[in-house]
Amino acid sequence: MRRAKQVRAAQTPSEPQLAVAGTDFLLSIVEAHHTRRNGNVIPMDSGLKAQQELDKIETQIARLEALEGQSEETRRQVQQLHERVNDLRREVTSHLNAWERTNIARHPQRPYTLDYVERIFTDWSEIHGDRGFRDDPAIVCGMARFHGQEVMIIGQQKARDAKQRVFRNFGMPHPEGYRKALRIMRIAEKFGRPILTFVDTDGAYPGIDAEERGQGEAIARNLLEMSRLEVPVIATVIGVGGSGGALAIAVADRVLMMENAVYSVISPEGCASIMWRDASKKELAAEAMKITAKDMSQLGCVDAVIPEPPGGAHTDHAAAAEMLDHALAQHLGELGKLSTHDLLETRYQKFRKMAQFFQAEA
Repeated sequence: MRRAKQVRAAQTPSEPQLAVAGTDFLLSIVEAHHTRRNGNVIPMDSGLKAQQELDKIETQIARLEALEGQSEETRRQVQQLHERVNDLRREVTSHLNAWERTNIARHPQRPYTLDYVERIFTDWSEIHGDRGFRDDPAIVCGMARFHGQEVMIIGQQKARDAKQRVFRNFGMPHPEGYRKALRIMRIAEKFGRPILTFVDTDGAYPGIDAEERGQGEAIARNLLEMSRLEVPVIATVIGVGGSGGALAIAVADRVLMMENAVYSVISPEGCASIMWRDASKKELAAEAMKITAKDMSQLGCVDAVIPEPPGGAHTDHAAAAEMLDHALAQHLGELGKLSTHDLLETRYQKFRKMAQFFQAEA
């Protein structure tokens, strides 16, 4: 009798084994709804739904890893689950449409400017105020070192909790934010430091008080002054690049764009409301506006597209920062070889030729 009980106990799956089996079953369901068959992708209701299901599965995998009493075989199975999730994320992400990428660019867990600053730079020292009105927390500026080289950093900053969102004004800068950025650019030029900017805003703040303090003039002034800065400037669209509020810190020698970022003059909802009087047609508007990184690259509006971890930058901040770090180092090294004259001329020609799709015959 005792031996029979021992045999049954040995044959009964442990808690980790049961959890692995359950997670494997859920992952198999997601795979069945989003796999290639005869070269065609069979999607779920949307790529975003697949991403949400994979997020839940990853949460279960994290709980699996925390369970005690795991055998070597169980740990191997958990690692295989990780790999399958990553492979499926790559498959799903590669077939997202423009609206789905817009939602990833807006993801609340996506890394913001200060998340990249923390992971890429050292000796960060923030600078506040425009020396005219006040400090604008929607734009962060400061000095730092990038692989030992002194640089100036300017970036639009969003937030994740309600209190910080109000403090950062939802990442929508006031005119004093752009004037603060311009002040930092002039300091960078004075001391010969490259400027790295990070674009992530739905647009400049459109309030009456901002207009009274010269919002349009502040943006226009930045466009003018950035075009003739005598130091290398690299701008990276890390999330949402919306309207002139984004371009005001993106007149650069190199404009980079994260794989799932979007760059547009207006939001898809706003475009749909104007064009069709119907904001629900936002998906159609997003596709027509050509706002994805791939579209921007094909149109010649950005110089390079930076890949993201499977599923998007919000799934792995460290990996996203590492990819951005590599791209910044490469482009900064190339710009450092140019003379001031060549730097200014190349920058001028870059924006002069933008959106020029044909050349009239003589």
